[in-house]
Amino acid sequence: MKYLNLALLILFPIAWFAPILRAALLPIFGMDEISVISGLQALWKTDAALALVVTFLAIFAPYAKTIGLALLHWNLLSPKTLPSLNLLGKLAMADIFLIAIYIVLVQGVGMVTIETAWGLYLFSACVLTSILISWKSGPQTGQTDRQA
Repeated sequence: MKYLNLALLILFPIAWFAPILRAALLPIFGMDEISVISGLQALWKTDAALALVVTFLAIFAPYAKTIGLALLHWNLLSPKTLPSLNLLGKLAMADIFLIAIYIVLVQGVGMVTIETAWGLYLFSACVLTSILISWKSGPQTGQTDRQA
C-alpha cells in the first residue's frame, strides 16, 4: 500500500492535466478538450470564489491526503490524523460529483455535446484508490509497518 500511495503522487498531476471532458457547442465544429487545470484557469477568470473551492477539492485535498498517508506509512505522522486524512479524501470525491453533475446538466441543453475523456476515469481511479489506501491504513498500520 505504501508504494501504491506514492504512485498517486505521480498519477494525480497527470490526471489534472489529462482531458476529462470533450465539449462542443455543435459537434460539427470539433470538440475542445477540458482538463482540471484548463477548467480551473477558465474558472479563475469568471468566478474566483468558486475557483478557490474547486482548486481545494480537485488539487489540494487529494494531494494533501496522499502526502499525509505517505507520512503515516513511514511513521512520520501520528495515526490520530487518519480521520482528518479520510475527510480530505471525501472532499476530493466531491469534485468528481461536481464534474458528473456538470456533464448531466450540460447534456440536457440540445446544442451542446459533452463526452467524457480518459482523464476523468484516471482522476476518479486516483481518488478511489486513495480512499481504499486510507481504509486499509486503519489503526493497525503502525503495527504492520513496524513488523515489515
